[in-house]
This record gives sequence, structure tokens and C-alpha cells, in this order.
Amino acid sequence: MQKKYVTILEPGIGEIVEKKSRFIGYVRHVETEEEANIFITEIKKKHYDARHNCYAYSVGEDQEVLRFSDDGEPGGTAGKPILEVITGEGLKNVCVVVTRYFGGTLLGTGGLVRAYTDAAKECIAATEIVCKKMVRPLSITTNYTDLGKIQYVLGNAGIDIKDSTYGENVTLQVEIFVDDVEHIEKELIETTAARVIIEKKDVIFSLSRRNKV
Repeated sequence: MQKKYVTILEPGIGEIVEKKSRFIGYVRHVETEEEANIFITEIKKKHYDARHNCYAYSVGEDQEVLRFSDDGEPGGTAGKPILEVITGEGLKNVCVVVTRYFGGTLLGTGGLVRAYTDAAKECIAATEIVCKKMVRPLSITTNYTDLGKIQYVLGNAGIDIKDSTYGENVTLQVEIFVDDVEHIEKELIETTAARVIIEKKDVIFSLSRRNKV
């Protein structure tokens, strides 16, 4: 399983017009192939009167499932270009559906590829791309004397403090990328001469902005 992967945060919609044909792109985060198919069905019902509802999706942290459909368009002109936009962006667990309303003018193979590609890019550009990282939440308990040292170690590693509790001691809640836990734990113990108390919790996936990947 991948320890980090790129996906989208919110659904996105984008539209282009090519020689009077409308191409409306929709993208949504999906966790399973079933969720992807539900989304595709939803868009097909919404645009029941459209000539084509082409789609592609990538499901799984390792892209275990990759599917696409031209939905009646010439082979290779719709679904595959949409999928190539998804994989080109490195996106996982996303589904894109592009609806086409025919404008009366044939676009040709190259024109269709460009249109479906651009519509897919438009809807993805309308949402926020994020990184899901496998992290281990840590509860760090320290005395007030060592607090500054611990804050320095965490800040130097770019680790945000999620929550703080102040009492007789101070307890900090943080989330650390799984590959960095051992190193950070060792540094905290050395910095405080083993006075720090670290409680490790179960691994989870956490969202972060793409520029923090």
C-alpha cells in the first residue's frame, strides 16, 4: 500500500465548448469502484438527454483499478484521454465523467481527444488537489522546562501541533508521517534526556495541501 498519494478534496465541474458541442466535466473523490459507478450513474441520469457520458476512474492507493469508457464515441477518443489526465496528474481514488452535447459539427478524432482532455482538466482545476498521507498520531507529554526543546524539534521537522493541553505537565497532539516516526521519537528522547512520554496511536490517513507532499 502506498504511504502517500494525491487525490482531490471536493467535487469539481468544468465546461468547454468546441464547435458548438458542449463538454461538461465532473470529478469526484471515490474510495471504491462501487462509488465510482454510483457517481457515473448519477451523471448519466442528470444528463439523460446528452449524446455521450464518457468516463474514467482510478481506484486504490496503488491504482489497482483503472477503468474508462468511450460511451459510443470512436474508440480511444474519450475515455482513454480522460484517464490519461487522471494518471498524468498522479491522482488516485478519483472518477471523472465528461458529458457531451453534440453541436452539429463533427470534430474528428483529434478534435475529440483534445475536447475530452480539456474538459477533464477543467473540472480537476475547479477543485483542490491534496495529498493523503499515512501518519501515526502521537501524544507527547513533557514538563515545562523541556517544552521549548520539543517545540523546536517538531518545528524544525515541519510537524504541526494539532492540540495542546496544559496542566501539571504539557501534552501535545501531533501527526507524523509513518516513515519519520522512529527518527522523530529518537530525537525527542535524546533532546529531553528521556524525560518525554510518547504515546503512539493507530495509523490513519491524513489530508494535507499539495505543496506539503
